[in-house]
Amino acid sequence: MKAFTQHTGLAAPIDRANVDTDALIPKQFLKSIERSGFGPFLFDEWRYLDQGEPGQDCTNRPLNPDFVLNQQRYAGTSVLVARDNFGCGSSREHAVWALDNYGIRVVIAPSFAEIFFNNCFKNGVLPITLEGDLVARLLTEIADNEGYQLQVDLSSQQVVLPNGESLPFDIEPTRKHNLLEGLDDIALTLRRQDEIRSYETAAAQRTPWLFNDLAH
Repeated sequence: MKAFTQHTGLAAPIDRANVDTDALIPKQFLKSIERSGFGPFLFDEWRYLDQGEPGQDCTNRPLNPDFVLNQQRYAGTSVLVARDNFGCGSSREHAVWALDNYGIRVVIAPSFAEIFFNNCFKNGVLPITLEGDLVARLLTEIADNEGYQLQVDLSSQQVVLPNGESLPFDIEPTRKHNLLEGLDDIALTLRRQDEIRSYETAAAQRTPWLFNDLAH
């Protein structure tokens, strides 16, 4: 998992509440369990005028000109600002994979669906919760100012606006540490691999018949 320390990026407004995971990555793309290749299909039903299929070349697909990420001013967006309950719906981790593959490092909203929120931390995407009035202000400023960038500093837990103003945000300490170090669940487990091997060796000595059965 990519570590997250500080990120400065172009912000785009997703001025909708209840953006669900099916909007983020439609169900037909859930056949793959690989964590790559989902970027072109992020917001597929909003982004294109036809229906996408897994493995499809999106180069010549007809774009929806009304969708915000299709506007030239938001090319290269890496920060999304949205309304309440972002990431609701089914628990598909593919939704976060699609955001990450597209290049989104930060999502800011007044609230998130719990499973989506947890999945973000497991995949190196930082979800930031800010008060609704602050989010509404950001949405307006982004729409009114082309090239609007936000700087996010995880160490100091600050979102820095173009005018230098800082907005503090909360984050649970363990999640903060893991993001700063780039540690997902697998990496955390591998940090204790010596203890795991020691346990397995002792267990094999105590109950060798169990391990013999597993070997066959």
